[in-house]
Amino acid sequence: MNSEDFKALTGLDKIPVYWDRRYTKNLEQLSKPIYTMTLEENVEIVMRDGVRIYADIYRPKELDRAPALLAWSAYGKTMQALKRGSLPGSSNYFDHSLEAGDIEFFVQRGYCFVIPDPRGIGISEGEFLGIYNPQEQLDCYDTIEWLGTAYEHCNCKVSMIGYSYFGIIQMLVAALQPPHLTCIMPLSFTDDYYQHGYYGGVGNTYMSMYWELCPSNNPLPWSSKMYSEAELKQRMVDVQKDPDIAIISYFNKIFNTWPPRYHTFLLDYLIHPEDGLFWDQRSAKTIYDQVKVPTYLKCGWAPTGRWSAPVFNAMNSKALTAFKRCGVMESYGGMELPYRFMNEECLRWYDQHMKGVDTGILEEPLFKLNIIGRGYRYENEYPLARTNWKKLYLRTFNQLRWEEDPEGNLPPDSFTHRPPNITNEVETLVYRTDRFSKPTEFTGPIELHLFASIDAEDANIIVKLWQITQGGTRMPLCRTGSLKASHKHLPDESQMGRPVHDHTQRVAIKPHEINEYVIEINPIGMAFDPGTSLELEIKAMDNFEHQDKAWQGKLGHLGPIPSATTINYKIYRDHDYPSYILLPMIPASPSELWLQSFSDEGQFGGSGKGSTH
Repeated sequence: MNSEDFKALTGLDKIPVYWDRRYTKNLEQLSKPIYTMTLEENVEIVMRDGVRIYADIYRPKELDRAPALLAWSAYGKTMQALKRGSLPGSSNYFDHSLEAGDIEFFVQRGYCFVIPDPRGIGISEGEFLGIYNPQEQLDCYDTIEWLGTAYEHCNCKVSMIGYSYFGIIQMLVAALQPPHLTCIMPLSFTDDYYQHGYYGGVGNTYMSMYWELCPSNNPLPWSSKMYSEAELKQRMVDVQKDPDIAIISYFNKIFNTWPPRYHTFLLDYLIHPEDGLFWDQRSAKTIYDQVKVPTYLKCGWAPTGRWSAPVFNAMNSKALTAFKRCGVMESYGGMELPYRFMNEECLRWYDQHMKGVDTGILEEPLFKLNIIGRGYRYENEYPLARTNWKKLYLRTFNQLRWEEDPEGNLPPDSFTHRPPNITNEVETLVYRTDRFSKPTEFTGPIELHLFASIDAEDANIIVKLWQITQGGTRMPLCRTGSLKASHKHLPDESQMGRPVHDHTQRVAIKPHEINEYVIEINPIGMAFDPGTSLELEIKAMDNFEHQDKAWQGKLGHLGPIPSATTINYKIYRDHDYPSYILLPMIPASPSELWLQSFSDEGQFGGSGKGSTH
């Protein structure tokens, strides 16, 4: 089928790279772009406590009633409809909060597209209590029920849509079981919000961005609802006893403002450095058993942030018994916003559940994975049953080798962390494999077993994986794996490639004692061609990326919050202390697992061509 025939049949401009002709059916019944979009602006919706929020509703003018897609975030409703083209992250105008989706695409195909300002955001009444807070979850429930029962142009079927914030909120709201919620499709997701903000227990300035992204007219920290005034003030005093926090002037402003209305979510974040109730209230892993609607979880392989591991955790959760499937869809080509990459897959999902069209999406295998460098492939489980778990050992002379060192009692490697108030230099240790001699695929979870000592009671361990191309370019595989050394490993709760730690408390490290640290590294799905190699980087803090020419806004680029102390690290990698990366090597994949394209030439997917050996 050529692209012109495909467009005539489906009304779509392109053949999606992630569709398989064996499972995609009834294309002629997909919703067509035949409607005119009209806007109802600032529609009032009354919450259960009487607070009024306001929504912009885009709907098909020619339809009296249509299913509704709810896009919920605290990023502001009006800017989601800006017309300025799709922008890549390299654009100075790129805004990561432009994530509601392609409004016109869905409205023209017969859906209402609803974007509210949550309470305390934009022109809506009430207090903004920070992202994903329990009140916000209830308000989203109330909005779904208002659409399903009171909005005259909705046919009583409501789903949720959107990327990142718009995706993370969906599972939390679905667990409340609003009667008119038909299905959800989180296009980005996290199961454990503590790990999202404190990956491996290491704080991250990533959370500082929400101040500028959420246009609040009445902000308050959620902590003001959790604690008395005296308790909150004491927490603000106590957190400043941490020297890593006390040295940063950006944080000092937050702790010395009363009442606490400056950067309120970052305040909440900083005064909860260990896991507990605050984080549980925002974590889907605690409420999987309460989710009853069909769920399509999507992510990309994550060179930054912890995005893919949560999707696989949800898919493997025995508590999440609702119909579910998973797509790890994007490559490293970069994301453009407004987000359009998943339009066609979303349409199949929503048409299936909200319009009764049998699109074949329910018949596909559970996992659809984009193997970087090869194409799209189905899998029935994760980790893959045919995984050949391989240990890649750290060796002398900065090598990574498949055999451990035969000798013991070798001197360790070392590096010294110096805090950023005395230097811009970031010391690092790098270990690299020889160039691969044949195609080699790694797909699945990864963990680093690192024998190390430090001359302090605590420290951050930051690790990154890189692919080195044939030409020598460093391509990020997983640029984030981190662990607070004082967070105890729990081997009895861990699984292969998925270590678990106790993040509820810190247990001081005995200086100079050699310990084994087990560090989760984001899952990958990538084929290494002959001539490429793999590189491991170990350090104590991140480099100041993208900051060389900027004098302001540096905090958000800092990444993991560095130690304020000079710390020496010793890395052991011999027969006595065999440090290694546990990697999921995949042998040849059966040809039937690779997606079969609508194109005779196979240019849109694998037909066995992507198998590696």
